[in-house]
Order: sequence, then C-alpha cells, then structure tokens
Amino acid sequence: MVKIYRCQIELHDSLYFATREIGRLYETEPVIHNYALCYALGLVDSETYSTTVSEADSYRYFCPEQVPKYEPHLTALNQQGIYVTPGRSISHTSTLNTWKYANNNYHAEMEKTQKNIPSYGRAKEVAPESKFEFFIILENSLKLPKWIRLGKWMSKAAVEIMEEKEVSRSNSETDFIFPYLLNPLDVMFSHQVFSYDVVNMPPVSLIQNVRMRGHYYQFEKLKIPGCMAYRFRAN
Repeated sequence: MVKIYRCQIELHDSLYFATREIGRLYETEPVIHNYALCYALGLVDSETYSTTVSEADSYRYFCPEQVPKYEPHLTALNQQGIYVTPGRSISHTSTLNTWKYANNNYHAEMEKTQKNIPSYGRAKEVAPESKFEFFIILENSLKLPKWIRLGKWMSKAAVEIMEEKEVSRSNSETDFIFPYLLNPLDVMFSHQVFSYDVVNMPPVSLIQNVRMRGHYYQFEKLKIPGCMAYRFRAN
C-alpha cells in the first residue's frame, strides 16, 4: 500500500522561467517540472548531501557554480519512498512583459557618442491565479508547506492537498494511458512505453498522453504508473 496525494498549486505572483528562447522572446511553458517541485516543496535537504560544512552553508544562500546536483539530491527521495510527478496546468493565463535597455558601450570606452540605440526583450510569464495539479506518491505521511516559491523570480504560490488515498499496486501488468505529464527517465525503466507527446523543456523534456504497459495505481478513474523513481542518464 502507498499513499497518493492529489495536490493543487495556485500562483499568487507571475511565474517566470525560460522554457524556450525565440529571439528576444523568453517563454514560460505552463508546466512545472517535477525536479523544480521537489526543491520548492522542501523535500530536498541540500545540506545533507554536501561534502563539507562550508559547502552546505554556501549552497543554502548562494551557488558558487552553476552545476545542478539533481542526482545526489533526488536519489535520496527514492530511499525515502517519495515521488512527485510534474505539475500540469488546470487553468492558466499568460502575461507578456517588455523590458528595454540602452546600448551603453561608451561607458566602457569612455568615448562621446550621440547614439542611444534602444534594445528590448519580452518575457511571457504565467499569470497569478493560474492553477496546477500534481501527484505525490509516498510510503508514509508527509506534511507539505502551505506556501512555496517557484521560478526565477521566486514567485509565491499556495499548495493544497485536494485528495488523499491509500492504494495498492496492480497485480499484473496491463496496457493503459496516462494523460498527464511524466518524466520519461523515471518511467521508461519500469514500463514499456508505446507512444507519447513531448513537452520540450530543460533539464529533461517531459511526456504526456502516454500509452504504456506496466503496473499502475488506480486513483479514482486515473491509472498512475507504479514503480516510478528518480533516474538519470549515465555519464
């Protein structure tokens, strides 16, 4: 038996992260990666997996290097029997913000110039009051924070457990369709995947409308893949 929480997130600020860059347009896909959710929900204790005390202290407030440590951080959740699925949009709207700046190269060269050439960029963000849904599969109970922070701007969002059930894994493998988002690295080792749609985003593109074969958990009318765990590409 495992517990499954069906959770909902409601944004109280606009959410921004660059899913894709198209020229000067930086677009945020209305999707929350399951890696990001694990960090936002406070499930990852970076201090525990730091090699030194000084590294732990610096990681809490400042990352001296832009090198993600997903594998050591998230592998620990496998040992605790916790898995979080990516967040899908229930309802959302987008906002388009334009920012401008001037070409100020003359500051570095200390030369006079009469030119002031404007430049601009646009950021497509997910608007406040947008809602997302995700699932947590766990072996024991878990207390979730009421408020979390997401994205580049550390946007405020409310978390609520909408439903909680104890379920058993299916006795046999069977064909089924999971319409929501999945991390392909986490499911393809335990299931045979036949077809899917791809949602391109870093660091691992997600899949949805997945037709697969394997064990599952019956949650209301939804069949959630069983045996999912955080897995990573071999170096």
